[in-house]
Amino acid sequence: MTGKERTVDSLDLSGLRWRKSTRSSSYVNCVEVAFAGPVVAARDSKDPAGGALLFGAATWSSFVDGLRAGRFDA
Repeated sequence: MTGKERTVDSLDLSGLRWRKSTRSSSYVNCVEVAFAGPVVAARDSKDPAGGALLFGAATWSSFVDGLRAGRFDA
């Protein structure tokens, strides 16, 4: 660890408004995201109770910008 990472022992994500991409088809291989202030949570739509990955809002924004620019291969 570099010292910048933080761990979350328990975080209640149940009250968040989860969104799925409009490009998702028939709930196959979908990721849902929820915005919670400075944090963006991402989870597998097929297993919403299975946990979530948390990203800083700036990191998530950079990732989405990279997708839009085509910098990542599918």
